[in-house]
Amino acid sequence: MDSPPLPQLIVIGAAKAATTWIAHQLRTRPDVCMPGPEPHYFSREFDRGEQWYRSLFAGARPGQLVAEKSADYLAHAEAPARIAALLPSVRLIAQLRNPVERAYSDYCMLFRRGQVDGDVDRHLDGARAPERRFLEDGLYGRHIQRFLDHFPQEQLEIILHDEIKRDPAAVTANLLRMLGLPPRIDGEAIERRVNDGASPVVPLALRRLPAPVKRLADPLRGNPLFERARRMIARPVHYPPLTDDTRRRLADFYRDDVEQLGRTLGRDLGAWTNPAPAAS
Repeated sequence: MDSPPLPQLIVIGAAKAATTWIAHQLRTRPDVCMPGPEPHYFSREFDRGEQWYRSLFAGARPGQLVAEKSADYLAHAEAPARIAALLPSVRLIAQLRNPVERAYSDYCMLFRRGQVDGDVDRHLDGARAPERRFLEDGLYGRHIQRFLDHFPQEQLEIILHDEIKRDPAAVTANLLRMLGLPPRIDGEAIERRVNDGASPVVPLALRRLPAPVKRLADPLRGNPLFERARRMIARPVHYPPLTDDTRRRLADFYRDDVEQLGRTLGRDLGAWTNPAPAAS
């Protein structure tokens, strides 16, 4: 019996740069096999072994493009070498967002989950931050170079978050051309927002219920009465604002790395280090 195939395409990150959106564009296509959730094999699940990883793609049909998305690969120090060792010819997609906005959006995601407190200035301060991911995941120049140490540049496609916001249909069309897929575009999928931080959530106390208790509610999800009750208690999340001082400090933190990335890609990314209002 043949082993399941391995991916021909990996979306490597960055986290909070619309990687879930691009994965949704691919998953809606019958000519793509892209299982979810994120496997994180080349980062935190590497000890599970190649056979476990292959098993994730056992449902791939002949002729399908096999792909996966794990947004933590970009910033993971060992992921590039691990991917290159197993998949030297794989196509890679990196989606990059203004690193100041990315850091704040990442903070807002964990705040929404109740995993960080409301002291946004502390969490985004390189000298005081207890969680390094908010700042370090946005050092794209460093991370991209680590991949280019293992892959030729033509195997790495860079998509900017601003391009997706400006013209998502064009981004999707270009991606399909790059992958050699027919230019069938799902207008509803193009416009759909995923991981929307503006969506109301149920109170934190309910979200912190033990997993066995939460599983009791799983059969009810999608039931009109259950969903109506959920909407009645869900409330918008009020995120701590990013101060001008912290925004400027973040811009200064990323300046050298952004310049390095711009030289690597041959793109002018100077707007990223001109402080502007953050978006979650």
